[in-house]
Amino acid sequence: MSERPDPPTTQAPPGAADLAARFEREFGRLPDGVWQAPGRVNLIGEHTDYNEGFVLPFAIDKTARVAVAVRQDSTVRLLSTYGDQGLVTADLAALAPGSAKGWTKYPLGVVWALQQRGIAVPGLDLLLDSDVPLGAGLSSSHAIECAVITALNELSGAGLGPEDMVLATQRAENDFVGAPTGIMDQSASLRGSKGHAVFLDCRDQSVQLVPFDAESAGLVMLVIDTKVSHSHADGGYASRRASCERGAEALGVKALRDVRSRDLPKASSLLDDVTYRRVRHVVTEDERVLQTVELLVSDGPGAIGALLDASHDSMRDDFEISCPELDLAVETARTSGAIGARMTGGGFGGAAIALTPVEAEARVRAAVERAFSEAGYTAPEIFTVTPAAGAKRIS
Repeated sequence: MSERPDPPTTQAPPGAADLAARFEREFGRLPDGVWQAPGRVNLIGEHTDYNEGFVLPFAIDKTARVAVAVRQDSTVRLLSTYGDQGLVTADLAALAPGSAKGWTKYPLGVVWALQQRGIAVPGLDLLLDSDVPLGAGLSSSHAIECAVITALNELSGAGLGPEDMVLATQRAENDFVGAPTGIMDQSASLRGSKGHAVFLDCRDQSVQLVPFDAESAGLVMLVIDTKVSHSHADGGYASRRASCERGAEALGVKALRDVRSRDLPKASSLLDDVTYRRVRHVVTEDERVLQTVELLVSDGPGAIGALLDASHDSMRDDFEISCPELDLAVETARTSGAIGARMTGGGFGGAAIALTPVEAEARVRAAVERAFSEAGYTAPEIFTVTPAAGAKRIS
């Protein structure tokens, strides 16, 4: 379970040359390089990261890619292959929270966060492309941020290690974008490894790579994108974080990481019902992460289904961050053959995951699609993901 780097890329993957060619058409010159960073699926450990607890995400085989070229002035020009904003121009000296809109908040937030660390970021031209589904709880925004910081770390000569890049992108997300997220998503995107989940201690940023090979166990990881869009910058996420902070203060601990299940009876007498249930979710979710890691090492992916189920139930009932579409996806997947299923991501929409035997995949897909149709919901998008490598230069 030690952390190790992935082998260097020996050839540009499909898409890098095309993105560089489009960059040349749009900006009139070739980029200095193309970098990519993956989205992530959180296997288990939801809303534990900002409570200094444990999480177990993995980088997925869907990525954000940026082609970047340095400029000799203080101008930043940004363009995306999707969306309708067109070319966006900003000045390095004018960057401040609230100064950017739409998808440009993420790359400009990274530039700003690096500036706040005293790093001289050059002017640049940037073209973004991504196949990480937007608003699905797969961390599309962090994939953008991690691709950008990987590029700028190299182009500026900053020499930041993964831990510092994680903290810089967290600052971009918290203070520039305005989303009070923890460090899980960036850590998975920057430190992921093919065939492994990233067991992260959010207190000290220590990482262990845990083998997660569903295929060899006869399983597939299905992602069910409910198409219910969510945003971490809205009030629901922030209110859950505030509840956790109130709970930690009332219990006299630095963070809920320091509370154990044996402490919950005392907590119930000190806290109001809502705060207590928020605390109970975080405490028991931390324990589920540790149990999942143990089972993956000892018995493999086929042993963790019940923990995935318990995690969803806790998020639905104690943390109250699920929604009818997520609950329907999870329950239908379970009853149709998945060995475990849960919502993944910050909640209030997004995606569910279902760890499913290969022979049941078609049945689970069909059942979920049918259930959504009968309920009158928007048709979900269902696809498989596998643990992939973290952020890197690809051209």
